Amino acid sequence: MNKKKESSLITKLISREQNPPHSLLAFEWVIIIYAALTAIYVAVMYSQLPNPNSMLMMRVQNIAILLAMWLVYRLYPCRGMMALRIGMQLLLLGLWYSDTYEINRILPNLDHVFAAAEQAVFGCQPALLFSQNFSSPWFGELMCTGYGSYFPMLAVVTFFYLMCRPKDFQKIAFVIIGAFFIHYVIFDILPVTGPQYYYHAVGESEIAKGVFPNVHDYFLTHQESTPIPNNLGGPFYQIVKAAHEAGERPTAAFPSSHIGVTIILVFLAWRTRNRWLIGCVTTLFVIMFFGTFYVKAHYVIDAIAGLASGSLCYWVLMRCPDRWTALPLTKQKKKKK
Repeated sequence: MNKKKESSLITKLISREQNPPHSLLAFEWVIIIYAALTAIYVAVMYSQLPNPNSMLMMRVQNIAILLAMWLVYRLYPCRGMMALRIGMQLLLLGLWYSDTYEINRILPNLDHVFAAAEQAVFGCQPALLFSQNFSSPWFGELMCTGYGSYFPMLAVVTFFYLMCRPKDFQKIAFVIIGAFFIHYVIFDILPVTGPQYYYHAVGESEIAKGVFPNVHDYFLTHQESTPIPNNLGGPFYQIVKAAHEAGERPTAAFPSSHIGVTIILVFLAWRTRNRWLIGCVTTLFVIMFFGTFYVKAHYVIDAIAGLASGSLCYWVLMRCPDRWTALPLTKQKKKKK
């Protein structure tokens, strides 16, 4: 990047918006509504939840951060501050994801149902056999590259819209954040952990025999999982491993939000008609699709359901009226005659 382009980028980021939106944005209201509804649930189920105080405190802290970022943007409205505003909420998604485990861990586990369905559909457990039949560490690193590209893709697509298509930015931020929280609602009420946890709980030898016992409330007190297969020690293997150790929980398997949100990113990339963005996002999506069950994070039916849930979220959320979801960032003030 030459100096002129660097200067132009910095100018776009720090230049004050002429008529910035003063109210909270649609994606922020999505977060506030979800936080409020789940806080009511925590209050009602207070005596049954293992960590109700920390759950309530997390909601207070996240909403405080949201309001603080809004106030900072009000003080100096520019694209850079808007990028921090959405970027902070993307970073906090990991906390909301882990919180779904705190909500659904008191419900009876359903993995035996989904593993049995997987067996009925495919005649085997693809998540078990895939890494065994493709045991090259290099192939494992490729799968981890797709799986670990999730948040980088999120950052790239949202930043592209902010800088290159600012009039659409708030709309696509609403679509992406809205899709995440729609999936989180499903995860709250559907306790499916995925192969990496269920296989470990039952034993892979039993799974290979087609035995899928009901583990009942096992995951109420257990969070152990199988290791990521085929360790080459490459950078994306390390990224996926670190992400699992930091924020992964026995939750959120069906449908795959990795697939659901990333298919939305594919649609958004194609909407820009930018060949570089389309090529990168689409290629990584294909690798991610297979990577989700290669690393045993999901059953194949989870990935297929993610295609359906993400496509449906995109279709519905993109059709929400613009007056609800997108205030213009760069609308010029009308001059008085």
